[in-house]
Amino acid sequence: MRGGGLLVAGTTSDAGKSVVTAGICRWLVRQGVKVAPFKGQNMSLNSFVTREGAEIGRAQAMQAQAARVEPTALMNPVLLKPGGDRSSQVVLMGRPVGEMSARGYHGGRQQTLFEPVLACLEELRVTHDAVICEGAGSPAEINLRRTDIVNMGIARAARLPVVVVGDIDRGGVFAQFFGTTALLAPEDQELIAGYLVNKFRGDVTLLEPGLDMLHGLTGRRTFGVLPYAHGLGIDEEDGLRVSLRGTVRESVVAPPLGADVLRVAVCAVPLMSNFTDVDALAAEPGVIVRFVDRPEELADADLVVVPGTRGTVKALAWLRERGLADALARRAAEGRPVLGICGGFQVLGEHIEDEVESRAGAVEALGLLPVRVRFAREKTLARPVGEALGERVEGYEIHHGVADVRGGEPFLDGCRVGAVWGTHWHGSLESDGFRRAFLREVAAAAGRAFVPAPDTSFGTLREEQLDRLGDLIEEHADTDALLRLVEEGAPKGLPFVPPGAP
Repeated sequence: MRGGGLLVAGTTSDAGKSVVTAGICRWLVRQGVKVAPFKGQNMSLNSFVTREGAEIGRAQAMQAQAARVEPTALMNPVLLKPGGDRSSQVVLMGRPVGEMSARGYHGGRQQTLFEPVLACLEELRVTHDAVICEGAGSPAEINLRRTDIVNMGIARAARLPVVVVGDIDRGGVFAQFFGTTALLAPEDQELIAGYLVNKFRGDVTLLEPGLDMLHGLTGRRTFGVLPYAHGLGIDEEDGLRVSLRGTVRESVVAPPLGADVLRVAVCAVPLMSNFTDVDALAAEPGVIVRFVDRPEELADADLVVVPGTRGTVKALAWLRERGLADALARRAAEGRPVLGICGGFQVLGEHIEDEVESRAGAVEALGLLPVRVRFAREKTLARPVGEALGERVEGYEIHHGVADVRGGEPFLDGCRVGAVWGTHWHGSLESDGFRRAFLREVAAAAGRAFVPAPDTSFGTLREEQLDRLGDLIEEHADTDALLRLVEEGAPKGLPFVPPGAP
């Protein structure tokens, strides 16, 4: 096999495309197939820095790990990072190339990116046995089909077979499968090979009559029914909305080693980015991580995290409007732990000069750390390695803000004052020794009899999650049929389902 491919589309956003793509990648690599993930255009505030210094979506970095290959910019050539006011930063081949409104992007810029996106896919197909592509949203977004470079546009240009994933837990999956197919042009329908049901709870035999009827209506088969599996929401593309206040990151079902648990409250700031930073905390037995947006929810927290954001000045105003800024100041005065990461670090400083992101100019920050931040037009993209609390730390940086640290104790290129910590480094908590040392400091400052587990390995837990995804595909999908699609393309003679695209 060389240059095979498959596009995993979805009936909706969050249907499970990312995890299904990762699962197929992990299953294929376990069969000895050299496989790579690909997503032509991604919209996400959760991003990652590759070893060559390119910014891509974290979902594609996770899928590359599933495929056991190094992530590169080829795997996600276009990344859109929403910044509010209906505009996004456009990142091309890992580097920002400007801000653009949705109308401007879909009105012309997107089409100019089609050839580079297709070239990246073809380069991956030349160097890999198979490329598993992820779509975006739904391929049946008929208002965007003319400028599509991530769903049927790329599938038709590269002659990729398409499997459509539907989330049955939300209900209406049969209508979604049928309607998605029926709203596509005949040339697009030729590539829709069939369907994959995701997040099913119950007895599959009760579903089979419906799958048979769907086959009769569309002429397309269902390639598997994946059961609902907890704890597999790894490296999501979309930030948590404030409406999801109180959401708990899923933790290891294991009791704490000490007498106490540690409670972590994450401020759900606007345009929250890389909230996956706290996943390593949630992986620790006895650590409970919640997203909050009210000051009273900080009262019983042993650690408060102010996470990254694509809108530092907007996040600062939000913290003040909701009374969270005052609550953070009280915590700092009382010596209770606070950690700011990237934009959260900038918020905790004294002063922000921003003529780039918000164009707000001079803004006074919370004043909890002796740091002054100036936003530069050039984005910092780096993979730093250092030491903190006597432990080796690896991380990655994605920011326009340049920090001038004027005091405090050094901490991962940021600083620490008392129990307030700040750094631009994302991913630092994934370094196991450092995470344990940091949690010991937090527990001591919080007066908790919490003991970090001595053997928790975040990397091992991530590998176990990816293996579970591969197991889902291997055990609940028709892998022989999927492999034929990858190698041979969509079956010939698939029937047209009317009415087709309007």
